[in-house]
Amino acid sequence: MDVDLIFKIAAIGIVVAVLNLLLSRSGRDDQALMVSLAGLVVVLMVLVREISNLFELIRELFDF
Repeated sequence: MDVDLIFKIAAIGIVVAVLNLLLSRSGRDDQALMVSLAGLVVVLMVLVREISNLFELIRELFDF
């Protein structure tokens, strides 16, 4: 696993947290929830891609 992946997920988390805080304090709780859900989906997409790469590597390693 690459360290860049950890930094990418942390950066997404920080941006989502700041946006969530700003939107919540301005009274837009629905939009804050949508930003949080969008951030979660983006992080899950990144993780699914990395897991797919891991399975491809295992498949090539054992030559299935």
